[in-house]
Amino acid sequence: MKMPESPPDISTIWERIRDKPDIFNRVLAADLGPSVGRRYLHWDKLSYYTPPNGLSPEEWWFALKIRRRALFKHLPLLDKKGKSFKYLEVDPIPESLHKIDQGAGGFIQMPEQITNPDTKDQYYVSSLIEEAITSSQLEGAATTREIAKEMIKTGRPPRDRSEQMILNNFKTMQRIGKLKNERLSKELIFEIHRIITDKTLDAASATGRFRKADERIVVGDMYNEVFHDPPLAQELQHRMTAMCAFANCEGPGGFIHPVIRSIILHFWLAYDHPFVDGNGRAARALFYWSMLHHGFWLFEFISISQIIRKGPAKYARAFLYTETDENDLTYFILHQLDVIQRAIHELHEYIKRKTERLQTIERQLRGIAVLNHRQRALIAHALRHHQYRYTIKSHQISHNVVYQTSRADLLDLQKRGLFDSQKIGKTWYFTPVSDLEEKLSHLV
Repeated sequence: MKMPESPPDISTIWERIRDKPDIFNRVLAADLGPSVGRRYLHWDKLSYYTPPNGLSPEEWWFALKIRRRALFKHLPLLDKKGKSFKYLEVDPIPESLHKIDQGAGGFIQMPEQITNPDTKDQYYVSSLIEEAITSSQLEGAATTREIAKEMIKTGRPPRDRSEQMILNNFKTMQRIGKLKNERLSKELIFEIHRIITDKTLDAASATGRFRKADERIVVGDMYNEVFHDPPLAQELQHRMTAMCAFANCEGPGGFIHPVIRSIILHFWLAYDHPFVDGNGRAARALFYWSMLHHGFWLFEFISISQIIRKGPAKYARAFLYTETDENDLTYFILHQLDVIQRAIHELHEYIKRKTERLQTIERQLRGIAVLNHRQRALIAHALRHHQYRYTIKSHQISHNVVYQTSRADLLDLQKRGLFDSQKIGKTWYFTPVSDLEEKLSHLV
């Protein structure tokens, strides 16, 4: 990752062309919008394109910037020099917001598996695990997905810092689901940070508090190139108060779409970098809190970090484009809207693959000679109703068999490792094992 090329200074270009009518008129005649087609280009990219109307690259940039400046919406987020961040709703932002409204805020075209109480929990937990793993990997956690899943599902203690980071992220996502109806406050953010960084910091006292003046934190690479130097520690209290007010829709500024507000909060906490460590994970957690707070319930099942991890350089570049081009947040907003839409698509594709796999297993079940037709029917039901509890009596009634036959069916499934059993009072309850699909794959 390298720093993007900084844009030329608009004032300098203006000084050069304002007394040259032929150039100035050519710039005005270009009648350019804020984008190039549907692409909102930073100078780092624009400089490789051929300018229109015989303009130089610098004159083309000047024309674009003048148009953008007239459309900007300013935000209460300020940089270290007191200048505001801003953005504008260029295409395809309105279209993207409409798709997200339809795809994540209501029940339009929602997969039955995550609206069905019998099956939603397994998708919920799978999503939390995926986000916990990939968000931690973005911050340097090194472990395999299989090992991380095994740790979380079995409840064993973490064996190293990477596993602890992942477990912390999993607990954070669970906690956010319970905090979604609360207003944002410093205390809530500190609670999130404490969960995220539990047992992972060199100094345990650094969790759940602002970094101090003597704890200088910068974002850089292994070659000591600094990409971001956050605001001073003594400003963090005031800045977080302003951030919470923004999150709670307090103060002036008019309507901001909830998705854009959530994306800005993601950027805001990452820009301020208020903690010694865990800022990236806290920023993404804050994004999730905001989306759920505003009723985008599908985000309990969506992982944005798995998309970001596929292109971490694009994620970092979206931050850098914003900072190097007059605090223009449009770059970061566009990137995150793309991430969100891809994450929603990934969820639908995952459920489609899962459904097709279940259908395949159900077809293959018919040919398993070691299981009778009653057992195959019960397994088919259990694959789609994973939390369902079966009893000898319920199985007996469902298949119109005697008690002893029903009992033999269920005990045989338990013996094969497909079901667990538990006695409550005088009744035995049989439930499918958590890895039922995997166990069945060995039978089929």
